[in-house]
Amino acid sequence: MRIRQMLALFLLWASQLALAAPPGFAPVTPGRTLSFPADHGAHPDFRTEWWYVTGWLQTPDGKPLGFQVTFFRQRTEHDAANPSAFAPHQLVIGHAALSDPAVGRLLHDQRSARAGFGLAGAKPGDLDLKLDDWRMRRAPDGSYQVTVQSGEMRMALTLTPTQPVLVQGAGGYSKKGPGAHNASYYYSHPQLRVSGKAGRSGAVQAVTGSAWFDHEWSSQALPPDASGWDWMAANLDDGSALMAFQVRAKGGGKLWAHATLRDRAGKVTRYPPDAVNFSPQARWKSPRTNAEYPVATTIGIGPTRWQVTPLQQDQELDSRRSTGAVYWEGAVNVARDGVAAGRGYLEMTGYLRDMTL
Repeated sequence: MRIRQMLALFLLWASQLALAAPPGFAPVTPGRTLSFPADHGAHPDFRTEWWYVTGWLQTPDGKPLGFQVTFFRQRTEHDAANPSAFAPHQLVIGHAALSDPAVGRLLHDQRSARAGFGLAGAKPGDLDLKLDDWRMRRAPDGSYQVTVQSGEMRMALTLTPTQPVLVQGAGGYSKKGPGAHNASYYYSHPQLRVSGKAGRSGAVQAVTGSAWFDHEWSSQALPPDASGWDWMAANLDDGSALMAFQVRAKGGGKLWAHATLRDRAGKVTRYPPDAVNFSPQARWKSPRTNAEYPVATTIGIGPTRWQVTPLQQDQELDSRRSTGAVYWEGAVNVARDGVAAGRGYLEMTGYLRDMTL
């Protein structure tokens, strides 16, 4: 009889758990004004958030290196009322990569953990991210401090602003599809001056360079008929900053697009979907996943054609141990109407399977 009573209580508890509503995620709505430094920090009421640094480095002998460090915060559907310290309310995920043409492929690592216990976290109020011994934070002087250690690479970098933050979209409200709810809050910090140390493990060197910082948060950015996106951002040699992306439809073609150009005088021009077009010029097929990526492309933005070519073709990142995605993330050279104009990073998702957030 006691066993039956315990079983009945368990079934009642399980049924209540199954019927419990998932937490409501905060929506992205137009009209919100971004506020700093608070918006540099985490926004835990939203479902997905990422802080993303990419850039080009140069060693003392002039050798070029590309680098990427991304921290993701993911709010789960776990019951927010659960007081247990072990409850996985928030997940923190990290990706890091070094693009060294001498290696011939992307060196990369990934980590993930539930927030808490002093091991992982994304703090509100200002940028302060931790995942084991990986860190990204904003120092009191406004510089970004990035530290990554893994079996294949090491990075300890200081990123110093030389220009103001660039708010994307309409005051930070960046649409990713035709629906008003298909949007993120999004800002960038281009033309960061980089100093520090980086390289393969056992071959770390002093480096200098430039970087681009992105921060986005949302709860339902991609439309349901999206397969993935192509995104490119570049620090141009004349001090300008360029960002462009397209969201691709599952049936093929462009579902949405946008571009922002801030010139060296600070004037910002934003381009609507019909003024932004990605045209592949060369493809590379991964020998590991068989995904095929348009690694060289021409981006038409208004009357200008921007030619994008990779530092090396193999810059594929397999993150199936963390976010589940396989994507191409690489350092690229950028030309304006055939004339060398700057350096940037190109990201392409959804080429192995449809991308989900």
